[in-house]
Amino acid sequence: MADFELAQGENQLGKWTLNYLPPKGGRFTGSLIVTDRRLIFESRFDTSVMGTIGQALFMKTEAGHVLVISKDRIKQVDVKKSFFSKKVMVTLDDGDTHSFHYGMMSVDKIAEAIRQS
Repeated sequence: MADFELAQGENQLGKWTLNYLPPKGGRFTGSLIVTDRRLIFESRFDTSVMGTIGQALFMKTEAGHVLVISKDRIKQVDVKKSFFSKKVMVTLDDGDTHSFHYGMMSVDKIAEAIRQS
């Protein structure tokens, strides 16, 4: 993580390079870091999306755009699989669904890390 430090006592559970599709549209490629407290997505591309996406924080940093979702806001985690597309869909307490696409790779470990507290 470039600009984000883990909080004291926060543990990283995994890191994956994938595509993020926000609830209001768009597509971003970057790194998803899952900790025992948060999901942190760092976009590798400088895009025009800034501000809030639902109530999740998506802000511009020197390294790009960063989305932070506190795990206490997550109400549902779904896995959708087809031959060419595997994704984890995270629904927050405001009803917004955030999708993390991992191409043809298995998303089971990603979903497990997101569900873990």
